[in-house]
Amino acid sequence: MAATPAPPQAPPKPTWDPRKGEPAFPWLRPTIRIRLTLLYGGMFLIAGILLLSIIYLLAAQALHVGSDLPFRIAEGKVTSNVCDLPSSATPEVFNDAMNSCVNEQRRHALDDLLSRSLLALLGLAIIAFAFGYAMAGRVLSPLGRITRTARAVAGSDLSRRIELDGPDDELKELADTFDEMLERLQRAFTAQQRFVGNASHELRTPLAINRTLLEVHLSDPGAPVELQQLGKTLLATNERSEQLVEGLLLLARSDNQIVERKPVDLAEVAEQAVDQVHAEAHAKGVLIRGEQKPAVVQGNGVLLERIALNLVQNAVRYNIPEGGWVEVTTDVQHGQAVLIVANTGPVVPAYEIDNLFEPFRRLRTERTGSDKGVGLGLSIVRSVARAHGGHISAQPREGGGLVMRFALPI
Repeated sequence: MAATPAPPQAPPKPTWDPRKGEPAFPWLRPTIRIRLTLLYGGMFLIAGILLLSIIYLLAAQALHVGSDLPFRIAEGKVTSNVCDLPSSATPEVFNDAMNSCVNEQRRHALDDLLSRSLLALLGLAIIAFAFGYAMAGRVLSPLGRITRTARAVAGSDLSRRIELDGPDDELKELADTFDEMLERLQRAFTAQQRFVGNASHELRTPLAINRTLLEVHLSDPGAPVELQQLGKTLLATNERSEQLVEGLLLLARSDNQIVERKPVDLAEVAEQAVDQVHAEAHAKGVLIRGEQKPAVVQGNGVLLERIALNLVQNAVRYNIPEGGWVEVTTDVQHGQAVLIVANTGPVVPAYEIDNLFEPFRRLRTERTGSDKGVGLGLSIVRSVARAHGGHISAQPREGGGLVMRFALPI
């Protein structure tokens, strides 16, 4: 189920991924360390401003700026190298000139005190912010260990532990809780891997034996027609059971992150999928077309081939009876490798799109009651896409069918 290539989409908004390390400009990200630094430095700066204001007010009050001198000139001659005093004048004029001169010197003294104090405050503020940044880094260093361990766990390394030393504070309690959670997760994943391995052996073996026995009986030319028909029916049922088991096992495996990645060209993967489905498409009268441009990604070739095969198979099987077509294209768009599978087919309501990616769900059918598959194809596609860090989406095509778009970062 798919259709004409979807219109180009805008590039996704870049987000910070903790598994990819620090962003290009870490100072632009409001980390806890930056916030603590601003808090420590801001509190010191506010306290310094308040202290400077109090000192300035006390100094101004002590100097009595604007008040008269505590002495008066009655007679005689006074000269000054700082103030411009009259050489000969009445005592009143001379006293006014002295008052102006002394008050001006007081104002100069206060201005000089203020400027020197601001410079000292600026230097101390820089020291305070640097000290606050260093102390915040020391206090938050346990969080750095927790973050590094979380990044390692995100890469599917569940054996890593924080093992934080130091005082029994909140950070150590958080680290110990995280270690306990990792221990439980590791046991759960180990049990899951063991179960998948056992299920792979226990389920495949009897099904393979049943298939062999049925094929041996069907190869007997003297077998009755009724027995031949029953054997074919049982063989088809056995084959569907094998597909179901393989799908379930692949679905369980593909939910994990892909650790070992190799260069894979989506164009080659799509061509192989088209070759495998070509005979079925020819039998149904479905035309497969489209251009596969090179689009190299890092991933698991087998799982990516399963994505392409499931999408193309669905597009062929869920098509119109006559004159149907499937268009398979690969390209690089907005820094992503894209595989688009579009097809003609029945009209798909938009509200049914999400249900198609659920296990054992088909359009207007919830269980495996069809010979077209076991209802796990698109579920496997979505799980494998998530394991590769990609995205799968579907859009109804005008006139019927779907447009399936699988995007994977390059």
